[in-house]
Amino acid sequence: MTRVLAVSSVFPPHRYRQSEIATALARFLPPGADTALLHRLHQAVGVDSRHLALPLERYGPSNDFGATNALFVECAEELGARAVEAALAAAHLTAREVDLVMSTTVTGLATPSLEARIANRAGLRPDVRRLPLFGLGCAAGAAGLGHLHDHLTGRPDHAALLLSTELCSLTLQPSDTSVANLVAGALFGDGAGALLAVGRGHPLHGTRPGPSVVAACSRLYPGTEGLLGWDIGHWGFRMVLGRELPALVRLHVAEEVESFLARHDLKPPDVDAWIVHPGGPKVLDALADALALPDSAFAASRRSLAQAGNLSSASVLHILNSIQAAGPPPPGSVGLMIAFGPGFASELVLLRW
Repeated sequence: MTRVLAVSSVFPPHRYRQSEIATALARFLPPGADTALLHRLHQAVGVDSRHLALPLERYGPSNDFGATNALFVECAEELGARAVEAALAAAHLTAREVDLVMSTTVTGLATPSLEARIANRAGLRPDVRRLPLFGLGCAAGAAGLGHLHDHLTGRPDHAALLLSTELCSLTLQPSDTSVANLVAGALFGDGAGALLAVGRGHPLHGTRPGPSVVAACSRLYPGTEGLLGWDIGHWGFRMVLGRELPALVRLHVAEEVESFLARHDLKPPDVDAWIVHPGGPKVLDALADALALPDSAFAASRRSLAQAGNLSSASVLHILNSIQAAGPPPPGSVGLMIAFGPGFASELVLLRW
């Protein structure tokens, strides 16, 4: 099975309390806008602080997509390179030993893609296989790990790297008073994560206390395509966020989780470590309730949300890193990574320590 050797989480240096961000964003709303609603949303989403790509004073009402995207490329290169370097150091692996690098983001556009831009700095081989992903949204961290597992199952002597770099703050539309945009402004943070894994035939397989990937699955839910994603135009990325998402998670994702676990002779109470994308407190509450789980089950996800906000695809890597850093679960423990994204879609990865 695929073995995870190391996971890293890195953040921009600019960290602010949620109240500071709310006060700054309220200044950009047009006259007559409901600033009280903005403050209520910031208080309700379970976020205490967030890291931002830029100093707070550099955010403003400008909708110059080109200038904003140039900032994304500049900041994402620096943050992504740091995440890769940290994961390599933790895995005691050199960059030249990496055979595949997969990168994911949904908060900016870069061609050449981010993994190509940092390849030389990181020391990756010129013949490293590359696979950039865009459009999977918050689900891409879990989906990326599933794709790494597929690659390493077929090439068991390989080492593979997953890089997730998300600068959500650079997509914000400060003067947009829609509820979807106000929620996004309250919920999302900036950060990057990297994960290094090896196949069962690699010399380092079994030398680290990281989890093994048992299986992964993807699921699209027909008729939900318009509920989550971006409305992209000259203004940049504008959030599409349907009110129905918690209900969809309750109705469909819980059933998918139970079915996936049953295929491996498991039930939700058998899972020791839940690595659930923190799409927001309502989403976490809906899933926990539908699976009849105690409040403590998603504690790692709620801590990640409070400390850093929703990091889109990087959130599940941040949560997995925090679980490992706290002391890996005992051998034989079962973990389940769950993430949701545009489509509407879910991604599940079954882990075992």
